[in-house]
Amino acid sequence: MKSLYITSVEKYSGKTALCLALGKLYQEKGFNVGYLKPFSLRPWRVNNKIADEDASFVIDILGINAKPWEIAPVVVTREMLRDHLTGKEKVDYMPRVLEAAKQLEKKKDLLLLEGGGSLREGYVMNLPTPEVAKELGSAILVVVKYCEDACLLDDVLAAKFRLPDSLSGVVINRVPQHALSFVNDIVVPYLEKEGVPILGVLPEDRELAALSVGEIIEALDAKVLTSCVDEEALVEALMVGAMTEDSALRRFRKQPNKAVITGGDRTDIQLAAMETSTNCLILTGNLHPNNLIIKQAEDMCVPILLVPGNTMETVETLDRIFGKTRLGLKVKLEKFLGYVKENIDLNRLDKALENK
Repeated sequence: MKSLYITSVEKYSGKTALCLALGKLYQEKGFNVGYLKPFSLRPWRVNNKIADEDASFVIDILGINAKPWEIAPVVVTREMLRDHLTGKEKVDYMPRVLEAAKQLEKKKDLLLLEGGGSLREGYVMNLPTPEVAKELGSAILVVVKYCEDACLLDDVLAAKFRLPDSLSGVVINRVPQHALSFVNDIVVPYLEKEGVPILGVLPEDRELAALSVGEIIEALDAKVLTSCVDEEALVEALMVGAMTEDSALRRFRKQPNKAVITGGDRTDIQLAAMETSTNCLILTGNLHPNNLIIKQAEDMCVPILLVPGNTMETVETLDRIFGKTRLGLKVKLEKFLGYVKENIDLNRLDKALENK
């Protein structure tokens, strides 16, 4: 069975999205695809069991016949880490990962393995990416998110340094339009000469990193105060309304498709937000707006979400998930699949898998 370990240099680079896209593409080619996340720092409780926070999402998208806790064999909780560090629990976690992979190998043509948030993760539990991939005989694909020109080059070369003998390829992700020619014409040839196989360059698309209104409602456990709500509407930016009305209006006009977070008592900010391209209003502190605001929101079809936390807590909650390329919406999945088909050399990837 072939296996591909997909990892990244830093968090929110697009690992999960690429796993899902490649999984769908290989399924289209007739492959029976499995998925495993050997090591996770994102615990999530499912049916009173600990799983990775994305496990159920991946199972649903790829149609995998497995339980969420079965595809993430080592999910590190605070208690588990404390016991490991204090010596209360001396466990070699590698056999647990290998056994989970063995169970998933049955009748599978390709096993996709998703690494942690960065190449730094896993060492404390003796599960670093190079060792896990070596034990499983996996090809390693690194996703590197564009930041700026020099930073991009350093990130790719750092990946090569950390994986000197096992790097099968790199995908450069989220490259803005203004940087595409530089990356394709100068960066890629340079890195290839340095011995780094670049399998593709994916353009930035703000819609792919956007959150749907439905995802925001779920993340905040928000109460929807309006009858008009499109849960698939995409929010491309978060803006906090904590300024004067005039300042707010000037700022709000510059950002389309946004969510505005403000207090339920800030009627001036709420009205200013609805005068511009706003896909939802998030009112904090459980402070209900007045009836005028609700009526105007209904007329303009801008959903109002009421949350109990304060503005800072609400922003922190959304910041933890904003920017992750989640492909639960069909339109987002299809768009990202198109980018992968157009821009990643799948034949070269096949050869890398064959060589392992």
